[in-house]
Amino acid sequence: MRQCALCGKGSKMVGARKKLRGKFNPVNWSRKYPNLQYAKVDGARKLICTGCLRTQSKAPLVRKKKAPAAVAA
Repeated sequence: MRQCALCGKGSKMVGARKKLRGKFNPVNWSRKYPNLQYAKVDGARKLICTGCLRTQSKAPLVRKKKAPAAVAA
């Protein structure tokens, strides 16, 4: 099965429900696949999902350290 090399996202089964004269009619199940694209990750060509591809292009988040609070006496 094709999966994202980074997050492990794979296919899933989904079913549609169609409204028919006031009642829901279950429709057959179908398999939905993630949008996988080839990209270079760590120097290797891998299949990754587009969500991970967008996250890879972002700059890493740098958090500022908080100064310790003064102790009130």
